[in-house]
Amino acid sequence: MSRGWLRASLLMLLLGIMGCLFYPSIENFFLFFPDYSLDATPADWGLTAEDVCFQAADGTRLHGWFFPLQSNAAVILFSHGNAGNISHRLENVRLLTDQGLQVFLYDYRGYGRSGGCPSEKGIYQDGLAAYDWLISHKKIPPHRIVSFGRSLGAAAAIDIAMRREVRSLIVESAFTSTRDMAKEMFLFQLLAPILPANYNNLKKIQTVHAPKLIIHGEADEVVPFSMGQRLYRAAPAPKSFYPIPGAGHNDTYRVAGKGYVDVFSRFAKDSRR
Repeated sequence: MSRGWLRASLLMLLLGIMGCLFYPSIENFFLFFPDYSLDATPADWGLTAEDVCFQAADGTRLHGWFFPLQSNAAVILFSHGNAGNISHRLENVRLLTDQGLQVFLYDYRGYGRSGGCPSEKGIYQDGLAAYDWLISHKKIPPHRIVSFGRSLGAAAAIDIAMRREVRSLIVESAFTSTRDMAKEMFLFQLLAPILPANYNNLKKIQTVHAPKLIIHGEADEVVPFSMGQRLYRAAPAPKSFYPIPGAGHNDTYRVAGKGYVDVFSRFAKDSRR
């Protein structure tokens, strides 16, 4: 082997080692985009909400809003995407409550009024803490809890459904793993084969036996539509797939309109173990 090739190989090896060592911090940098200030309140959208403070297993203080209805309606445990905070999901919450669904919308650590810094382990703890709060404080039985996650939130929602009993699972615009996402990014394509498969939704969803609805925009510019298809194929029955023609990553419910609301609410109400 020539010296040039040897140097190139050593450089690639060094870059690979450094990339793996610092990858968790790099991954977090590209993954989390929290806002700390709440830009809207439930009242701004004509919604009535209970202001909720609760704790994760490691003691991190978390914040959320519970939107109750005077009925035994299913409760949507809403795990949101990687940017903003709960104040930016109120339009979506209004669509769900108008369909007679209760909602518990919470912020991960480092988002909004929640303390701490976000991480993969952290958002899993936060999702489980939100679920446990519904069980212990609101006395909501497991068969009325629908775990719902959009984009990054799908990882939290799937983890909840894997570790806790739920009525059903809904994931939207979900990726298969961050390693697969790295393959879609020019900066990480060369290192992608040796990166860890963090947020491994593809593996985890295979262990979820509750009814599942997978929603994905066919024109998703962030998470390839093919990832939604792969998640659907990997998931055990019972399962449903709802592709939305023309929808991107963040506008699924706007593009599909009434169709989205009908499919979502019907599944949340009718699905049952």
